[in-house]
Amino acid sequence: MENIVALFFMIVPFLAVLTIIVFVHEMGHYLVARWNGIAVQVFAIGFGPELFGFNDKNGTRWKVCAIPLGGYVKFVGDMNAASMPNREGLEQFDAQTQSSLFFYKNVWQRIAVVIAGPIANIIFTFIVLYALLVGLGRYTLEAQIDGVEPQSPASIAGFMPEDRIVRVDGYLIRSFGDFQRIVATSPERDILVEIDRLGTAMTLDVRTGVRERTDQFGNISNVGYLGVSRNATQEDVIFVRPNPVEAVVITVDEMILIVDRSFKFLGELLVGKGDVDQLGGPVKIAKISGEAATLGVFTLINLMALLSLNIGIFNLFPIPMLDGGHLVYYFYEVVRGKPLSEKFQEMGYRFGMFIVLSLMVFSVVNDIF
Repeated sequence: MENIVALFFMIVPFLAVLTIIVFVHEMGHYLVARWNGIAVQVFAIGFGPELFGFNDKNGTRWKVCAIPLGGYVKFVGDMNAASMPNREGLEQFDAQTQSSLFFYKNVWQRIAVVIAGPIANIIFTFIVLYALLVGLGRYTLEAQIDGVEPQSPASIAGFMPEDRIVRVDGYLIRSFGDFQRIVATSPERDILVEIDRLGTAMTLDVRTGVRERTDQFGNISNVGYLGVSRNATQEDVIFVRPNPVEAVVITVDEMILIVDRSFKFLGELLVGKGDVDQLGGPVKIAKISGEAATLGVFTLINLMALLSLNIGIFNLFPIPMLDGGHLVYYFYEVVRGKPLSEKFQEMGYRFGMFIVLSLMVFSVVNDIF
């Protein structure tokens, strides 16, 4: 019984988070398509058999399907949910209907529709993080070093007590938490740290170490470390609620940092240096969502925003089947003045399907084992 309850409290937050992210992504596609006069046949959350739905006045079928792991917008004239056009069927529409079909829109309109999904995810992330920052504020601790472990990476690089961290790899450090987060996400990596040492600006080049960390839920992960400490009292903790303009800058900086660290992690994986265990598929995301939910609704909302950003960026990868793959086709059309041949597009879709399914299988297996 306890296992069933635990599973319930893991699955429900995961589905709630995923449904919102997918809805935002597909709504981006839908809205820009409608603004460009494109007829939309289906707006679906999930795949497989329909559970329930309705038709709106424009003839679009809005539905929720049985397999809640994604979603799609299908335009009139599409062969399937991947927006592959049914070229034989397109000719059967009259001239007035053809003017509302995605396939017959100019290439820039098609680019706008495709890129709208990832952009919607990115905008959603900004709105959520910005709202949390302005609405709730945060507690911060000055990024000053109080102690340096002997023979640690920090000690070898020349860090000293009372050094104040100014920037890391060009990113402005506003608190000790910012510094910890960048170091933790940079295991065994060279980083450039700008410090203020008693009024003198200095730059230290340091290679982080790596340590195992066990969080409050018992999850073990490898994180970067330098070997510095901050001895703070309650009086040292400051509550900060930035003004609306300053919050924009902070939110954008945080999003850029997240994207930067994600790409560096993926780059290390491609050259065989990254920790594969840090990859997360549906099972791991469900587990993390359940854990975040136990810490409070705002923690879960913050996680949702971060996942939305990563999904938006991932969808821009130039892999057929993903939005980025469609964009590659359309930019080819811009450069050459004509679409890529149907044969090559079909080959690309099949290759993309293979890549996406392989990644899904790998991530699920990696989560379980």
